[in-house]
Order: sequence, then structure tokens, then C-alpha cells
Amino acid sequence: MEAESEPYVRLASLRQLHQVMADMNTARSLADTLQTVADGVITALGYEMACVNLVRPTDGHLVVAAFSGNSAAEALITGRVGSRESWDRRLAMGEQWGDLVFIPHTEGWVLDDDDVPQWYTDGPAPRFEDEWHPSDRLFAPMYTPGISGSSCGELLGVISVDRPRNGRHPGAWGREALQMYAFQAAIAISNARLRANMQRALVRLEREQQALRASEESFRQAFEYAPSGMAIAEMGGDQHGRILRTNDALCRLLGRPASAMRRYSFSDLVHPEDIGTLLRTSAEGGRAELRLGRRDGTYVWVSLRNSVVADAADGPRFLLTHVEDIEERKRRELQLAHRASHDSLTGLPNSAELRSRLSSRLCTRAGGLESLDAAYGHPAYDVNGHGFDFASAAGSSTGSSSYDGYDHHVHTVAPEEGRDDGAKGLAVLFCDLDGFKSINDRFGHNAGDAVLIEVARRLGRAVRDGDTVARLGGDEFVILADGLGKADAQDLAVRLRNEIIQPIRAEGRAVRVGASFGIGWAHCGMTADEVLKSADERMYVEKRSRPKAHRRAG
Repeated sequence: MEAESEPYVRLASLRQLHQVMADMNTARSLADTLQTVADGVITALGYEMACVNLVRPTDGHLVVAAFSGNSAAEALITGRVGSRESWDRRLAMGEQWGDLVFIPHTEGWVLDDDDVPQWYTDGPAPRFEDEWHPSDRLFAPMYTPGISGSSCGELLGVISVDRPRNGRHPGAWGREALQMYAFQAAIAISNARLRANMQRALVRLEREQQALRASEESFRQAFEYAPSGMAIAEMGGDQHGRILRTNDALCRLLGRPASAMRRYSFSDLVHPEDIGTLLRTSAEGGRAELRLGRRDGTYVWVSLRNSVVADAADGPRFLLTHVEDIEERKRRELQLAHRASHDSLTGLPNSAELRSRLSSRLCTRAGGLESLDAAYGHPAYDVNGHGFDFASAAGSSTGSSSYDGYDHHVHTVAPEEGRDDGAKGLAVLFCDLDGFKSINDRFGHNAGDAVLIEVARRLGRAVRDGDTVARLGGDEFVILADGLGKADAQDLAVRLRNEIIQPIRAEGRAVRVGASFGIGWAHCGMTADEVLKSADERMYVEKRSRPKAHRRAG
């Protein structure tokens, strides 16, 4: 009877096994899959207890991930961890039944350092040869899908079984069934892990996309509503630098609508004098202070700060430019610079600024111009008496005090003493007011200040554009006038004196001052102080040569 019924029993077991495998592959999560694997050993393979030990990806140790058949044993060992070393020793012991490992109760396999989670069952000693003993152990290793055999593949986990219902060691069919079951369980667990990883990846991707959308929205709001100007421009290609997008603050700053801004690049808007500054500014991380043109034709000082942003991982790159209005700061800086270089009372360039401007026109060298004449075989002026251009031979930077290689410095020369051949030069007119001290003494310093202010105004009005009128100090003024001949300089001195001697309203009364002029000539080889001293000496000669009454009357 037993032999006749065995094919039916095996067919029923196959049906149960088929159903369990279907359940394994349709479980919704990794935890459900592991529990289905443990339950299937009980329902389809005829064992009373089963345990699924899963290899942890983090450290390779095996954790009891699912248990079925005995609630007490389940509570005892679920979640416990056995070291990989102990499991490797255990799987190397006992009898090899294909991929299965059977360790009979006669083997002394329980070692002192063995930390594999285990349970003990009670029962009598075996009464016949293949009867199951309570201390017998049967393990079914699970390997990565696609690789069969314990000598190949990566260990995924181990199914431990105990106490077959028929009380016997599994035969050939039972062993084959358990081995096949472990193989299919490995596939199901791998698929469950893959699904879990995909779900986590999808969740992570969704979170990243949400974060990206939030970041893009934050950037959009920060860009649109930033209190200072912002612009995005193309980077690279034929349209490099073309403005793609601007915020309201930049449009208000430049008085241009956003639609019009898209027709420009910053090079179209920058002040012509600041093009070099813009070009020298590096694209990424570059900073520059320059002027941008408004719609009404005026310019505003701004600070540009650039950074590069990418549209995607390998997408196009754009230039993000932050534009800060620094007009007020620049105005204050210019005011401070003006105060440092100009007289606070009259607003004219002061003594330091006068010397700076004069020095910028002169160059000096050991031996003076005579050494240049000797070196190049000609005087330092042309046939018209103008400064000779040494660009092809030698020179120095404008304002330099010595020759430092070759450049395009045009030497400043003076008309020759005692000749009036039409030569032109840089005239330095030293002016000293006559009778000014008596105004201070009689009417007070307020009146004296009013006189100085009016004299400064008249001098500035009488000279040409490009000439310099400076207050040297006290009642002394200096005029720098380039391109004048000797007669031109004399005429200018007369014209300036006639302007000064006109009555001046000071403290409610009309006062008069005179003026004495000394005319000096600047030429390369002299210092600024030497030029001023020469003009000052000539002024005193002129003052002493005039009758005292005439000097007082002006």
C-alpha cells in the first residue's frame, strides 16, 4: 500500500510546492517573501520547523530573518546574528547531500566559539537507522540566482529545517525537493531585494525630484525677487554672453524692460571706457566694478559677480551674474578722492594734485636731456619746437620719473630763452595776489575767503578746457597751459590779471586785488618742484619790477 500511494503523495507535494513558489514570487515585500519561504518549508516540504538565515549586505554576517513552526523558538532566535566565520565552519562539517549539508547528532559540531543561533527539541533516541534525532541538523544554502552548486556563486542565506513529519531522514526525492526549493527561494529573495532597492530608488528619486523642484522654485523666487539685479546669460557658442533672463531689480536699475534686455549682452551695455575691465573679468567667479548704460543714456556704477550654473548633470552651462548698484559708494569714493586732491575752499586742485599732474608730463634721467641728445644724435625737439616722439628709439611711461624701456612718451620741451620762433611748450603761470593781506586785516577772513573763491572762479572761467588751475596755498595760484608759445603765455597772463582786478563783492562791500604773474616753462629733465620754483622766481622778478602803487591797484 505504501508503494502504491507514494506517487499520489508526491503529486500533492508538488502541487503544494508549486503554490508556495508562486506565493514567494508574488509577495509584496522582502519581509513577506522571507516569511513565505519559511512557511513553505512547513506546508510544502513536510518539516515541523524552518528558519531563514539571511546574509547582511553590510557585514556578511547572517541574521535570523524569518521563522515558522514553533512560536517559542521563533521568539527565542528571530533577529539574532551568527558570524560568517561560524556559519562557514558549520557548512563545511557533516555530510554533503548535493547542495545540502546534513550534520547528524553523532557529530561533535557544537563548538565553544560557535555563535550560530539554534534551538533544541526533545525526543527519544533513534529506534532505526534513518530515524530523525532531535539534535540532527539539515541546512539548505541559498546562492545568487543563475549559479548552482555550493562551490560557485555568492552565498545569499541558509534555510535551516528540523523534525520531518514522517520522523525520517529525507530520501532522494525529499533532498532534491529541498535543494530545488532553496534555489527558487534564492531567486525570490533576490527579486524581492531588487524590488525593494528599486522602490527605495524610486522613493529617493521622487524625493530628489521634489527637492529639485523646490530648489528650482526657491531659485526662481530668489532670482525674481532679489533686491539687487540678477541676470542669466548664455555661455559658449555663437551667442556667448547674450542675456537670456533678467529680474525686475536689474530692469528697474537700467530702466529697460525684460524683453529689451534679451537683445543685449553686458558688452553692449557697458561704458566704452570699461570694456577692458569687463573682458579682464573671468567668466567663473569673476568680479568687476564698472558702469552700465541706462535707457536714458546715463550710466550707473555697478559691481558684477559671475558664477557658472549647469542646467543638468551634462546639460548646457549658463552664466549667472549678480549686479549690485554701487553708485552711492562710488560717489562717496570720488568725493573722498576729490577732497584729497582738491582745495576745500575753492574746489581747485591742491598742491599735491598740481605736482602730480605736472610730474605726469615730465620724465627725468641721470644726465638730463643732454644724455639723450648724445645717445641719439639729435635734440629732444622737432623743427617746430614741439616735444619729439621717441617711440621708435626710447621713452618712458607718462608720469614716470625714469626711462624704463621703450614706449611712446612725447617729451615736454620749453621754447628757447631769448627766441620767439613760434615754438610751443607747457607754460606754468605762478600767480600771487597783490593786496590780499590788507583785505584779511581790514575786513576779516570771511571776506578774504570770498575773494579767494571768486578769484578761483574767474581763473577757471578764463582758461581753456584741459588747462589746470590749482591753488598752491594761501593767495597763490598756478595755471598749467600746454601748447603755448611765449607770446601766448604773456597774453594769457594779461587776460587773467584783467579778470582778477575787477571789483569783487565780499561781505557786502566791493574790494579789489591785484595779481603778479611769473611764467615758467616745463621740460623733461626737470622735477615738478624745479618747474614751480622757476615760475615763482619769475613772478617775484615781475612783482619787484612793477611800481608799488601799480601793484596795489592791480
